Amino acid sequence: MAGVTDGVFRSICRSFGAAYTVTEMVSAKALTLGDIKSKELMALSDSERPVGIQLFGNDPAVMAKSVAEALPFQPDFIDINMGCPAPKIVKIHSGSYLLRDPYHAGEILKAVVNAASGIPVSVKMRTGFDEGSKNYVEMAKILEANGAALIAVHGRTRERMYMPPADWTAIKEVKRSVGIPVVGNGDVFSPENAKRMYEETGVDLIMIGRGALGKPWLFKQINEYLSTGSYSPTPDNEARMQMMLKHAKMICEARGENHGMFDMRKHALWYTKGIRGSNRLRNQFSTVKTLSELEALAEAVCKQK
Repeated sequence: MAGVTDGVFRSICRSFGAAYTVTEMVSAKALTLGDIKSKELMALSDSERPVGIQLFGNDPAVMAKSVAEALPFQPDFIDINMGCPAPKIVKIHSGSYLLRDPYHAGEILKAVVNAASGIPVSVKMRTGFDEGSKNYVEMAKILEANGAALIAVHGRTRERMYMPPADWTAIKEVKRSVGIPVVGNGDVFSPENAKRMYEETGVDLIMIGRGALGKPWLFKQINEYLSTGSYSPTPDNEARMQMMLKHAKMICEARGENHGMFDMRKHALWYTKGIRGSNRLRNQFSTVKTLSELEALAEAVCKQK
């Protein structure tokens, strides 16, 4: 998730039990041109491992060259994004656009695998480009044949973006069609959702995206539910605000207060979503500029009845 899964958020998710994390999308072309901001996206810490660097692009040679730029950051694996539906990514024939040409997608993967020097390469894909061209089984088999170590499947076409419901049957069919691990993604917002996806699809792992926004404890709850059949209650308002402030302090330490609080605004809105009485404060959360301002708003939320 571009602009969301930075190193701080990845570390927080791992602390709650996420099995592994993946960086924000990094442009292969920008990397090969020496873009500093793209390289900054690949900075990794031990607290977020195992972690993969996610690359996007449409040229096999450029993608292979970008791997050479990524390897010095010591990722545990390389991930290729073939599922992003954002118009600006599709416009440059990357992300989910690659679903339109599975054989070209396979050539990209092969080039990355060859350049990765034995480091595993995974792929994130969707069920097809549009509802009239669902080619997820064909795509998955081609990816497996070209060296994918794991495939993550978001159960929607590019056309459907994030419209519910996700097609878990398609994920199940992908799992049955290949011999490598398959990760299911889409509409997992609760421990019950997670258990049902495992049972209905047979996937090896579940990928959580939007479900963790403002709720990083979801990973802990899912692990508990799968192990014991019950899980810890959702944190109360005070605990949620404490987590939000911890997140804010970490991001300010990493980027400085000005940049950190600007990036924290969206997270603050997610942390407070659904809290009774917080609606009147949401405009302030969306414009907060300092850590002290955020602390004052958190205190106001805790006082809501």
